[in-house]
Amino acid sequence: MRSARLADWLSVSRPTVTVALRRMTRDGMVRLNAHKEIELTPRGDEAAAAIVRRHRIMERWLTDVLGLDWVTADAEAERLEHAVSEVVEETLYRSLGRPKTCPHGNPIPGHSTMRANELRLSALRPGDTGTITRISEVAQREAPPLLQYLHDRGLHPGTRITVEEVDEVGRTIQLRAARRLTLSTETASKLSVVRSVKPKPRRASAPR
Repeated sequence: MRSARLADWLSVSRPTVTVALRRMTRDGMVRLNAHKEIELTPRGDEAAAAIVRRHRIMERWLTDVLGLDWVTADAEAERLEHAVSEVVEETLYRSLGRPKTCPHGNPIPGHSTMRANELRLSALRPGDTGTITRISEVAQREAPPLLQYLHDRGLHPGTRITVEEVDEVGRTIQLRAARRLTLSTETASKLSVVRSVKPKPRRASAPR
C-alpha cells in the first residue's frame, strides 16, 4: 500500500501518515518493497496482529456480553484496544469461551485462520446455496454504514443463503435468506461464503 492510499483509508492527512511511517521505519515496523510500496516487517506484522486480536476480542465482549450493535462495538473496540493489557485480554478471551472470530466472522489472530474454501458471494451463480462466513474488513473500515445495513437485513456469519438471480447488466444479485433481498455486486463482494456441496446424482441401477 502507498502512503497516499493509506491516508485516504485512515481519513488523515498525508503529512500525518508520513510522520508516522518515518517513526515506524525507525522502529523496524515497516519498509518499502521493490515496488516502492509500504509493507510490514515481521516485527510490524506481529505488532499488528496483536492489535487486531485485541480489537476483535473487545468486539466480542461488547456485542456478546454488553449487547452493543456491530457499528457501535467496532468504534468502541477501537478506543479500548490500546488501553487493555495482555492480562485483561487473555482473561477476557477465556471468559468469552475462547471465540475463534469477531462478530463479523473474521478470524482472531493467534486463535484461528481464514477458511481455505471461502469465496465471495458475488462469485455465486443462480441456484447456488451457501453459508455466510464473514464480512470483509474493508467493509468495516471503509463503509461503516454497510455493517448496519447487513446487520438489519440478517446477513450475519452463519446465515444460509440461496442465489436466485444474477443481473450482469444491472450488477445486482437477488438472493433469499430470512427474506428475499437484492444486493449490488459490490456489496455482495464484501461478503464471504462457503458454497454448499451439491449432492451427486444417483446412478440408475442396472436392470437385473
